[in-house]
Amino acid sequence: MQHFDLREWDLSELVKNHKSHQFTKKIQIIEEKAKSFGKNKVYLKHNISPQKFFSILKELEEISSEVSVVGGYASLTYSANTQSDEATTLLTRITKLGSDIENRTLFFDQWWKKQIDKKNAERLMRQAGQLTEFLRHKRLVAKYALTEPEERIINTMDVTGNTALVKLYDKITNSFQYVVKIDGKEKKYNREQLTQLIKNHKSRTREVAYRSLLDEYEKNKGVLGEIYQNLVLNWRNECLEIRKYTSSISVRNIGNDIDDRTVNSLLSVCKNNASVFQKYFKHKARILGMKKLRRYDIYAPALTNIKQKTYTFDQAVKLVLKTLNDFSPKLSEHARKVFTKKHVDSSIRHGKRNGAFCSTISPNITPFVFVNFNGKINDVFTLAHELGHAIHSESASDKSIFVQEASLPLAETASTFSEVLLYDEILNKVSDDEKKMMLTEQADDLYSTIMRQAFFTTFEISAHKKIGEGATVEEITQEYSKNLREQFASSIDISENFGIEWSCIPHFYHTPFYCYAYSFGNLLALSFFQRYKEEGRSFVPTYLEVLGAGGSKKPEMLLKEYDIDITSEKFWQSGFTYIKNQIDRLIKS
Repeated sequence: MQHFDLREWDLSELVKNHKSHQFTKKIQIIEEKAKSFGKNKVYLKHNISPQKFFSILKELEEISSEVSVVGGYASLTYSANTQSDEATTLLTRITKLGSDIENRTLFFDQWWKKQIDKKNAERLMRQAGQLTEFLRHKRLVAKYALTEPEERIINTMDVTGNTALVKLYDKITNSFQYVVKIDGKEKKYNREQLTQLIKNHKSRTREVAYRSLLDEYEKNKGVLGEIYQNLVLNWRNECLEIRKYTSSISVRNIGNDIDDRTVNSLLSVCKNNASVFQKYFKHKARILGMKKLRRYDIYAPALTNIKQKTYTFDQAVKLVLKTLNDFSPKLSEHARKVFTKKHVDSSIRHGKRNGAFCSTISPNITPFVFVNFNGKINDVFTLAHELGHAIHSESASDKSIFVQEASLPLAETASTFSEVLLYDEILNKVSDDEKKMMLTEQADDLYSTIMRQAFFTTFEISAHKKIGEGATVEEITQEYSKNLREQFASSIDISENFGIEWSCIPHFYHTPFYCYAYSFGNLLALSFFQRYKEEGRSFVPTYLEVLGAGGSKKPEMLLKEYDIDITSEKFWQSGFTYIKNQIDRLIKS
């Protein structure tokens, strides 16, 4: 039987040696193809034949795949060691290449968005098959597109603008080492290791871990705040002032091919259900023997007399694969392929980026999964989550690179559904005490992935507005503190130092308004899971069809085919009904 060890990933399928002549030649070929693509300008007329139009799209698809391969290699190499000057230089070089290629091929995008008339655009879309929604969406965002020279300027400036600012944020924060004094002994931790202390059973340990984290960001709030202010102002200036989007979050919504109405319904329901988790935190305080939780305590293990099981990486992988196989052997097959190809980076190392992610390069390349595995049950769920992303990509590997990946909110569904399956698998095989502990941990997780992410998004909406009005770093911090008070009300005590927590959240810097995708994906996954419990095996083909669609259909339209109306607050409320029932079950246990 195959054994799974902690290891670094093997990127040789992408690039064998970026210092070699072959790699230089590969870059030259990509540049030549992009240059040659310019010859297609003469064919871009209203009456272009479908054959010629789709041959141009095919050519662009091939260029995009080749750029994605070298770009993916550079990005993954950097993530594996953010402190490497060589990896940093390579990423800068390839980012510049990507910008240059985008500029060379931009004319086709501009022509499709703005120049071909509606009648002929519809003529071509009727024959576009899986690319219909891709082309329709481009026409939708056309009203926000600029002229080709202006788009080129923005692409070029982004390399030393937004992209450079985000890289600077990563460089600074990934170099942080957190000094924590426990039982009279000082020790240095990285962010991943600190996260484990935040979940320690000792109240004092949780507090000193959080203080170490927040103090480090407080000390650097000047530069981190300046970076964030400039990222937000760039976003605002380009998107609202120049491109004329109606709001800062609408930029993300339209990019996700999600209606504002859908996101507003989601956020409204999350805000209206804050009391569900407030009730839980009051109960958790009783479990812990506390009058009231502090913000330091919300992830505290509830039953400290029950030893938390640890897992070897081999045990974790096999457990996840079995869980997936029980639902559908096809899903397990997709996940196993990631390990067979050695596309997983799982060990913890200094300089390695924090967190976890799944990177899809192109339809014909198995996705890459990045985790920092420490043996805790949460690490097992993280592994299931990221493998869920890989499964989603593999399920849609018959699609074009343009539509293989689902839009951001829908992309979180497979990852979360994999976690829910794993939870159900484990819950059915434990004692009553362990079940109580797991229900508590599930409530913690549902809070962090649904409620917290929704309130992150409402904070971003306020922060973008206030920074546009000239808010200082201190005023941003005050706004975040206000957000925390709305979220928790009187259910927990919040110390003043948590105001700076916003600067610890990489998504605010990397991908503004990303976070609601977690709320979306989790609540949708809970709905899917409930249908699975009701319908049994007959639900499996439906789920596989949703994953197999990738990004070829607009989320509202795709889900409507399965009687799911995500524009309705009633739909999102059904997810909270599940959460409320689980919390009530815990309280009665």
